[in-house]
Amino acid sequence: MEPIKIMPCLDMKEGRVVKGINFINLRDAGDPVENARFYEQEGADELAMLDIAATVENRKTRLEWVKKVSSVISIPLTMGGGIATLEDIDLVLEAGADKISMNSAAVKNPDLVNQAAKAYGAVRVTIAIDGKRNAAMPSGFELVIAGGTKPVGKDAVAWAKECQERGAGSILPTSMDGDGTQAGYDLEFTKAIADAVTVPVIASGGAGKLEHFYEGVTKGGAQILLAASVFHYRIFSIRQVKEYLRSKGLPIIL
Repeated sequence: MEPIKIMPCLDMKEGRVVKGINFINLRDAGDPVENARFYEQEGADELAMLDIAATVENRKTRLEWVKKVSSVISIPLTMGGGIATLEDIDLVLEAGADKISMNSAAVKNPDLVNQAAKAYGAVRVTIAIDGKRNAAMPSGFELVIAGGTKPVGKDAVAWAKECQERGAGSILPTSMDGDGTQAGYDLEFTKAIADAVTVPVIASGGAGKLEHFYEGVTKGGAQILLAASVFHYRIFSIRQVKEYLRSKGLPIIL
């Protein structure tokens, strides 16, 4: 088994890190550069940064955020939000990101996944999938885009499988039902996607207790554990999470 990775996430709006519950009710969670620097010192394996308003505001990713954050860390940085063309990917990678994450744009233009994987390699392409429970879907989860505002009538798990077939190197599923609640990852949603693909799955949305991280791996099948609230509000340190997971027998690099 590959070592399990811990990935704090900086949700960005108007130059600040923010965090909400179920994608709304945002509150301030600090400066992105300070947070990024702190998380690397704490032992984060990777860092995600999401420009959460880019798609809704119909604009591109703020490249200055990428430049500032990437300049203070050496761990891999994944940038998402407002990335809709190969040119956008070029600019984000040139600004210092190591990987990109796409969501709405990939749903609207699935060929973009193929093009990105071919141009930059699968390892640089993460597809973020926002899902919401819907019993009418074969898997029970419907794909939602535009920052969680638009259901698209497509099965979220089937979409994850298609993204892997198109060349995506990792899948980042977030359950809208669990986001920011600190009630635990949506294990059913994460596991459904982990069972459908062979690329790394990044558990996201809802981590609030140490055991949630453990369950993300053992019950959700994730290889990377993304969290925001618990780290931003210093409920747990990254080291605490890593030591806990190691004590439970999971492969972890401290």
